[in-house]
Amino acid sequence: MGNLYLIPTPVGNLEDITLRAIRLLKEVDFILAEDTRTTGVLLRHFDIKTRCFSHHQFNEHQSVDKVSEQIAAGANVALVTDAGTPAISDPGFLLVRACLLNNIRVECLPGATAFVPALVVSGLPCEKFCFEGFLPQKKGRQSQLEALKNECRTMIFYESPFRVVKTLTQFAEVFGNERKASVSREISKKFEQTVRGTLCELITCFTENQPKGEFVIVVAGRE
Repeated sequence: MGNLYLIPTPVGNLEDITLRAIRLLKEVDFILAEDTRTTGVLLRHFDIKTRCFSHHQFNEHQSVDKVSEQIAAGANVALVTDAGTPAISDPGFLLVRACLLNNIRVECLPGATAFVPALVVSGLPCEKFCFEGFLPQKKGRQSQLEALKNECRTMIFYESPFRVVKTLTQFAEVFGNERKASVSREISKKFEQTVRGTLCELITCFTENQPKGEFVIVVAGRE
């Protein structure tokens, strides 16, 4: 019986990958990637010639049984996403569950995850926090925010540049204009930036400066 390896990939700087991750990507029988074109850039950079196949949110329901059968038959497989740790706001959970149900060994390497550096540099309490990932775009969005109204832990959200101002505005409506928050973008990339302040101040900032890049929003919990 083989193994499933969940391998974090850099969220920005390619140097953030670990030596162990590079070794395993070279040793496994094949790699499952969210986007083979994106992963191909990483593989070529480190001269990794392992076969790579697509595994994303649109085909994972159909492929998990076949992949778990291949691993059960002896294949060692690596799962990666475009950036960060598999299954964190990315595909991975379904395959992990299928493997565990078939008594297949699953191993997740420590490594890059965008929300951890964003939380640490936010200046907000880190000892307790809740990770909310991407909010629903439409249905259930407001109810999820209302459910967090009395949350005392620091809250972490992912957001696209096209909805940053809208999301910050909704946060201000639910949590109050003066709630402390931090917005990080392009983590580990050339134009990495973190802006801290009240929700009201952050709304002004990103209204005046067009949001670009991938965003992590960290919001203080209720005092």
